[in-house]
Amino acid sequence: MTVTVEHTPIRFSDARQIVLRENQRLLDSVPTEAWDRAGSLITSARAVFVIGNGRSGLAVQMAAMRLMHLGLRVHVAGEVTAPAINSGDVLIAVSGSGTTGSVVAAADTAKKVGASVLAVTAAPNSALAQSAEEVLVLPAADKQDHSASVTLQYSGSLFEQSVLLSFDALFQSLWSSADQTAELLWQRHANIG
Repeated sequence: MTVTVEHTPIRFSDARQIVLRENQRLLDSVPTEAWDRAGSLITSARAVFVIGNGRSGLAVQMAAMRLMHLGLRVHVAGEVTAPAINSGDVLIAVSGSGTTGSVVAAADTAKKVGASVLAVTAAPNSALAQSAEEVLVLPAADKQDHSASVTLQYSGSLFEQSVLLSFDALFQSLWSSADQTAELLWQRHANIG
């Protein structure tokens, strides 16, 4: 059944409030203990790999950059310089639906070689979640859900935003526990390209 949601033109200030309120509601509902465990899993790994497609992939790549700023060995799966994942590594696999073929396949491969899998998804019972050692559920709408019952935003926007914001919060938490100044992190900031 197709649900048609009427759209009334709104101003930027109203749209901004929708985005902020929805993200606040979602992030307030996330169990912090799971994110604390994820932080421990990430910081104890030999190397961190990230994978996601589309906008989810872009959001987790931003997380990868911040983790690299902390001094962690971080690789974006699929990049030509990414080595093989192995035991002792962790894969951060992001898929709102938890069914994205390449992400699920990467999680299965990581698990097979003894790496830990950290799934970030809106679907706690998905194939991706089943492959994971730790599942971080961000309860956003599936991108095919156009009912506006969970979010007024288009497609997977709320999920993708919450991936970025959650990982920025995790970075902030990890950084506060590390003995590293902003100046030290800045030395790892990209300076070419």
